[in-house]
Amino acid sequence: MTDVALIGGYASVFNAPDQNGDIIAPGAFRRAVRPHRIGDVKMLYQHAPETPIGRWTKLEEDSRGLWAEGEILLGSSAGRECYELLRGRAMDGLSIGFRLMRAEKFAKNRRIVEADLWEVSIVTFPMAPHARVAFVGEPQPAIEPSGFGESLAGAGLVRALRGAAELLSA
Repeated sequence: MTDVALIGGYASVFNAPDQNGDIIAPGAFRRAVRPHRIGDVKMLYQHAPETPIGRWTKLEEDSRGLWAEGEILLGSSAGRECYELLRGRAMDGLSIGFRLMRAEKFAKNRRIVEADLWEVSIVTFPMAPHARVAFVGEPQPAIEPSGFGESLAGAGLVRALRGAAELLSA
């Protein structure tokens, strides 16, 4: 097994315009966050489909937005590069790739009501200013998906980091 680095952050923030003026509505990712669909959402580096760098292990909508947790696979050169840039604070953005299912007109732009989420990328320049990586863990041996939550001290650490992310990005 290869080493991984745990990562988490908001991939999308609801009701906040992105740089195109689009707004994501709460509930837009309802289908993507179903447990059996999480494996379908890819973790990419800079939206490059030929450069998967890990896997998302948790996607959850809360009152703020789409929270994502996953593992960067450090056995790939792109995964190691991404990890080093994150740890060095040279990069901290998250960005979503999706197929629009349903939108409403909102002023001159659109309010995305339903989206088929394809991927969440770690990027240099996120389209949504508040979509940011909240934490990056130290390298550790890979674990099975079913044990992911239990391996984080009862998930208390993730809850604490998530709360800090909400405060810092508000």
